[in-house]
Amino acid sequence: MAQALQAAQLQSVLAGDRQYPKPSDFHPSYGTAGFRAVADRLPSTVYRCGLLMAARSLLLGDATGLVVTASHNPAQDNGVKLVDPSGYMLEQTWEAHANKLAQCVDAQSLQSCVEGLMTDENIATGAAAKVLLACDTRPSSPALLAAAAAGVRALGGVAVDCGRLTTPQLHWQLRRLNQGLPWALQDYFETLAGAYEQLVKGTHPLEQDLIVDCANGVGAQHLQTLRQHLQTSSFSMIAKCTGDGILNGGCGADYIQKERAMPHTFDSVSDGSRCASLDGDADRLVYFTQQDGAFQLFDGDRIAVLAALLVRDILNDLPVPPQSVQVGIVQTAYANGASTQFMRDQLGLQVATTPTGVKYLHEEAVKFDIGIYFEANGHGTVLFSDPLLHRLNKMKGECKAAVELLALSQLINQAVGDALSGVLMVEAGLRRRQWDLGQWAGLYQDLPSRQTKVMVADRSMITTTNAETQVAAPAGLQALIDQAVAGVPSGRAFVRPSGTEDVVRVYAEAGSQEAADKLACNVARQVHRVAGGVGECP
Repeated sequence: MAQALQAAQLQSVLAGDRQYPKPSDFHPSYGTAGFRAVADRLPSTVYRCGLLMAARSLLLGDATGLVVTASHNPAQDNGVKLVDPSGYMLEQTWEAHANKLAQCVDAQSLQSCVEGLMTDENIATGAAAKVLLACDTRPSSPALLAAAAAGVRALGGVAVDCGRLTTPQLHWQLRRLNQGLPWALQDYFETLAGAYEQLVKGTHPLEQDLIVDCANGVGAQHLQTLRQHLQTSSFSMIAKCTGDGILNGGCGADYIQKERAMPHTFDSVSDGSRCASLDGDADRLVYFTQQDGAFQLFDGDRIAVLAALLVRDILNDLPVPPQSVQVGIVQTAYANGASTQFMRDQLGLQVATTPTGVKYLHEEAVKFDIGIYFEANGHGTVLFSDPLLHRLNKMKGECKAAVELLALSQLINQAVGDALSGVLMVEAGLRRRQWDLGQWAGLYQDLPSRQTKVMVADRSMITTTNAETQVAAPAGLQALIDQAVAGVPSGRAFVRPSGTEDVVRVYAEAGSQEAADKLACNVARQVHRVAGGVGECP
């Protein structure tokens, strides 16, 4: 039963508000996984997120989590990501509570909002909340972490400072803690290393060293610690961009994926080297190489394909009918059509499409026995259902394939996309097949694509349906897009409003780059004409 805030708690809440006041001209808004802004604008937001996650812990009776990071954003930015007891991102219904708290304009409105949250969610205040806290390596992170801890303590909660972690490590630790399993950071490294060793047992090491761009972020130190745990597995790696440069500055997974270029410090890297890149908080991963000046990207689509091949290879040795284990791929409309066709037609897998955003892919992936999802940007994972894990545990005494599938479930983070575990999954997939990057690239050829955007007066005019692949409003726009696509070989196009600015994003795909460019421009013109375009028509 909900209880009113105790006087001491209320005083603490208001004292924290005085210490971390919200700038009057700052209007934070919850994004895909939390809040982001220039760091000096965020203390009030992070303090209030501490309040929120303490209240969430009180409601559910388990620990919750909070990570101070802005992921792939520039170093001057920061942010906060919120984690549910399951290790997944904050339940979507609570995003509205987060927005209300973050946007309170003064102490009175904050008090009213906190009391309303406790009443609306029927939260009792007698128990002690627990919130695990972590941050990345940004200079602004320690002070913001202190603000989060103040918020947790204001509601009588225990703030557990886990130090500088990658975002996925905090997710992993929280999930394990609430499962009653060993959850120390050492357990994380030992679990990943042991699972990798099981998957590559009896295989030969790959010929090349893996060269990893660590984005000058928090993943650098943890990747090198992980390497120390892999000494008996012949895992050979060279870490670069480990902190001597600017965070995400000319490096990192986001830069590699968008710019299709080598990191600035890779001038001495030999042609054809097998390279990987993490982002600033190590929850995204892409692979890449360069040969004779030609850059080759292995994005989330290609990682998903390699993961599917790894799963299929092991499943083929499992003594059960193939149809008894439901494997599914989850993508967004931004996935390259060639990858979708390969997984559906060549691998015979179910492919589901969701709106853009990791939380939507994750929700769909849990519906399968083995759900594989990766966004093109490299954020994703492979999820194993509890019923399947139960079946595999019963079989592991007499079946190597069951042991290997269980190892894969331990290797790949079951809570969230994790670049460190993702590296090991990719390396295991390549090593088991003794593949180089050329063989991986040769599975299919990406269709040329083009992305652009159109400024509009009001993005809310545009609504979409069917996982953002079709326009519901304004009337007539979808028909114009269909007309533009008709007759274009391998043509595909869709538009979607931005979640943060008055912009409509356009994606087009075709059999040639020239055709993709032309299709994107044609669709952009129709958006500008029908949906209230601002400025010069494309």
